Amino acid sequence: MAKYNNFKKLSADFYLNPDVVDIARTLLGKVIVKKDHDLTRYARIIETEAYAGAEDLASHAFGNKRTARTETMFTKGGKAYVYLCYGMHHLLNVVTNQKDIPHAVLIRAIEPLFDSSIASNKNKRKTGSGPALVTKYLGIDIHHNKKSFLSGDLFIADDQFIPEHISASPRIGVDYAGEAAQWPYRFFITGHPHVTPHALNIV
Repeated sequence: MAKYNNFKKLSADFYLNPDVVDIARTLLGKVIVKKDHDLTRYARIIETEAYAGAEDLASHAFGNKRTARTETMFTKGGKAYVYLCYGMHHLLNVVTNQKDIPHAVLIRAIEPLFDSSIASNKNKRKTGSGPALVTKYLGIDIHHNKKSFLSGDLFIADDQFIPEHISASPRIGVDYAGEAAQWPYRFFITGHPHVTPHALNIV
């Protein structure tokens, strides 16, 4: 699997793009690389959701709300924002934009490509369908909160893969967010089997 040694790590500038919606779309097809000692996992990003900070009622940082949990969102783009959902599931987000502008992109689904454990390369289908399964496959938990995506053991890379077609829909599970619940900020590779199994509501 030598081809996986030739990925180009995304630069710091990528994460500073002020348009979080553009980043959410652009992340589709990119590859998350996670290294743990002698185990390295590679997974393609299939589905994302953009969260536009202070103006977005669906965001944890709506109204510039700063708490012990949301403080990571206010850091300079390029960090991992990991939080515990329903006290059970860790969710992985990519912090974007400049310091004190709390934009973030939720990684909703991935396609496991390969890892260095032969045994775990079996039955990978659907392993990353849903944000809780993303972190479970990658081995990410709250200890990775604030981890830089510019590090050597957790980063996002470009292997020149270009999705044939991208679809958009309202985000999932944010009905409480009023009008913002209908914003088409969820993006996914059309027809991919690892897309979260919900109604698509394609825009």
